Amino acid sequence: MTEIIKGNVIHTTRLGELTCFEGGWLVSVDGVIAYVGQTLPEEYVGLPVTDYGDMLVLQSFADMHLHGAQYPMLATGLDLPLMDWLTAYAFPTESRMADNDYARMVYRKLVRELLDNGTTRVAMFASLHDEATLILMEEMEAAGLTGYVGKVNMDRNNHVLLQETTEESKASTLRWLEGCRKFKNVKPILTPRFTPSCTDELMAWLGETARERDLYVHSHLSENDKEMELVAQLHPDCSQYWETYDKFGLWKDHTIMAHCVHSDARERKAMRDHNVLAVHCPDSNNNICSGVAPVRILLEEGNWVALGSDISGGAHLPMLEVMAIAVSTSKTRCMMTGDRPLNAAEAYYLATTAGHCYFGDQPGFAPGNPLHAVVVDDSSIGVPGDHLPLAERLERLFYRAKSEHIKAVYSAGRKVKGE
Repeated sequence: MTEIIKGNVIHTTRLGELTCFEGGWLVSVDGVIAYVGQTLPEEYVGLPVTDYGDMLVLQSFADMHLHGAQYPMLATGLDLPLMDWLTAYAFPTESRMADNDYARMVYRKLVRELLDNGTTRVAMFASLHDEATLILMEEMEAAGLTGYVGKVNMDRNNHVLLQETTEESKASTLRWLEGCRKFKNVKPILTPRFTPSCTDELMAWLGETARERDLYVHSHLSENDKEMELVAQLHPDCSQYWETYDKFGLWKDHTIMAHCVHSDARERKAMRDHNVLAVHCPDSNNNICSGVAPVRILLEEGNWVALGSDISGGAHLPMLEVMAIAVSTSKTRCMMTGDRPLNAAEAYYLATTAGHCYFGDQPGFAPGNPLHAVVVDDSSIGVPGDHLPLAERLERLFYRAKSEHIKAVYSAGRKVKGE
């Protein structure tokens, strides 16, 4: 099947650079992009066209770090620092996923809200419950949301309502991995919550499982001062946080590490050397008083960086809003340290291309990529007749657009929102 889309196409193939086609074309064949450009190739002329007129046709968004089980507490309990917040709010909320009916209700609503806001790819923590994690993956697969989901491992320093023994964690992980075989577009990712939550025995087993089954890894790194102090106490043989993952085989190509707020030059180099993805979560870093991440330094040094909503530490699920917060937070960092702040084109890259490349895509709307796109009608935003350039219209969306302005969403070649 050939899908031909006409509209104002905006994509980004390099950090800070936008390619805009006013009245341009985007063509996919059997769900895979075949062409993007200003004029329609002759072989497609005469075929049916979906004409979005003056609307913006954007790359869809990739949220590379969020906690699905924390969705019920979104935008609550944000008056505490990380370690206290986990105990008071996050762990009790996640414990409710032991109820499968409740989990299905929550995850179905979460998936729908993600897609309605143009997020089509995710890297997501679930909870320690293997059955509920499979339910989340089922809801994602059915709705058309794609990505990586992890059953969380945590066998120490947890909450009376949310804990598992080492053997329970291993057995639960194996049951979950067996259940993942049925999914096509949603894949498992090993998810030790973070070093303080996992014993050495469990971390070693996860590292061996990652190697034997060729699985990626998703966790947290250098988010908060108190967390880092605890890591140092638990692993006195490691001079830096990242080494607590590395010594167990969990620090490797495509490992996802969220936050990296306090990562120094040596830790940042270790990320580059092993092709580790650093996920910048600006809203969460502000809300739970973790700090202002050195995102400009990470980028200038050549680190792979993408954006995450990090709900529910982050209070904003739509990635358009996360982009606005990323720009704003970088300006705060600029006032503190002099680091050059992010601009809109850079934020768009971090929320789209940087994340999509994790899934094997080439940058932007490249031929050969599966079609992941968002169509936004911004005609009711701003003053009629203002005729802004496409780049400025894109920037305005960060601050003004809502889910109702998103008129169509395509995920892995499938239209999941819009008629």
